[in-house]
Amino acid sequence: MLFDFTETTDSWATKLAVFDLETTGVDVETARVVTAFLGVLDADGEIVERHEWLIDPGVEIPAGAAAVHGISTERARAEGLPAHVGVAEIVDRLAALLAAGLPIVAYNAAYDFSVIDREAIRYAIPPLETPGPIIDPFVLDKAVERYRRGKRTLTATTEHYGVPLESAHDAGADAVAAGRLAQAIGNRYPQLLEVEADELHRRQIDWAREQAESYQQFRRRTEPSFTTSGTWPVR
Repeated sequence: MLFDFTETTDSWATKLAVFDLETTGVDVETARVVTAFLGVLDADGEIVERHEWLIDPGVEIPAGAAAVHGISTERARAEGLPAHVGVAEIVDRLAALLAAGLPIVAYNAAYDFSVIDREAIRYAIPPLETPGPIIDPFVLDKAVERYRRGKRTLTATTEHYGVPLESAHDAGADAVAAGRLAQAIGNRYPQLLEVEADELHRRQIDWAREQAESYQQFRRRTEPSFTTSGTWPVR
């Protein structure tokens, strides 16, 4: 057993979906999906359902991106689904999980949900409308441990909370680690478990905005024109 939620059986942490994308780049307006993972974890953080995709993004995968996630243009073209097919399947599966009432965990959710939103629009697929409830350990961690020094990457944050992360930048490994991380944060800060998933989603909207405003203020000390968006979970 990874985590003990026996005292909070009605918590969002007892059963949740997990989601991650690996893509061609960091700009949500231009990034294309290369791999994706959607799964479901039980209260112990064990995988009880999984869905994986390898997609031909229809563009060259930059060498830098391929070096991160290990998928070359050649492999994606040879083995991947056409982008419009893969994106439609991902959107459909996300919609089904949300319709089933499962919160979906994604680390730095504003990236993954913005990318899949733009991909859906790109291929004339109806995008998810105001997806939720979403649980973002990146936002939660900065809310509960605001002044902790150090990096807030998935690797650094899982290490801080004692959550194993194997094969970083593999969509499946990252998604599962993010789900277990959300459970670990909830386990360390039980007050987060006292609200329903929908209420936690609403709180994260405010926290994400506040965190972005704080970061923008910090960066403007040296870059007066710096701006960033705190819109969450879709920019």
